Amino acid sequence: MNTPFQEHYPLTGFELLRLRAEDAPLIASAMVAMEPWRTLKYGAAPLERYLLAQDPALQRYTVWVENAVSGIVAVRYPWLKGAYLELIALFPNQQGQGLGTAILQWLEQTTKPNANNLWVLVSAFNKSARRFYCQYGFREIGPIEALVSPHSTELLLRKVLLSPP
Repeated sequence: MNTPFQEHYPLTGFELLRLRAEDAPLIASAMVAMEPWRTLKYGAAPLERYLLAQDPALQRYTVWVENAVSGIVAVRYPWLKGAYLELIALFPNQQGQGLGTAILQWLEQTTKPNANNLWVLVSAFNKSARRFYCQYGFREIGPIEALVSPHSTELLLRKVLLSPP
C-alpha cells in the first residue's frame, strides 16, 4: 500500500516516532486513567493489544516531549477518501500545551495531497474533545449508538480538505 507516512517526524516542541513495542504498556496504563477510556471502562491489557496488533492500514506514533513518552497517535489510512484519526491520547501533563492542534496540523499536511477528508470519532460525553475538534474545523456527521459500549454514543466528525469536483 502506498502511504504518505514516515517513521519519524521532528515537529516543533515534540517528536512523533513509530510506536515501539516496549512503549505500549506505559501508554496503555496511562490511557486507562484518562478520558474517555476511564468512563468507557477500558482495561490496560486490551489497549496494549490494540496498540501492538498487526494492521498495515494503521499508522501508530508515540508522542515524545523532551525525551519522554507523552502520548500516542494512531491514524487509519486510507479511510473514506481520507485519513481517520483513530486515536489521540496526550498524557495529562501535556494537555493544553498546543500538542493536539500541532498533531492535527501534521495530519492534515501529511495527508492533504492524497486525501479529501479527515475523520475522527469522539464520545458524545467528551465535551472538551468535541469542542477541540470543532474549533479545528471538524463538523458532526452523525451519532453512532452502542459502538464502543452499550451505554455510550460516539459521534463521527469530518473535516473536508478538498471538495469533490
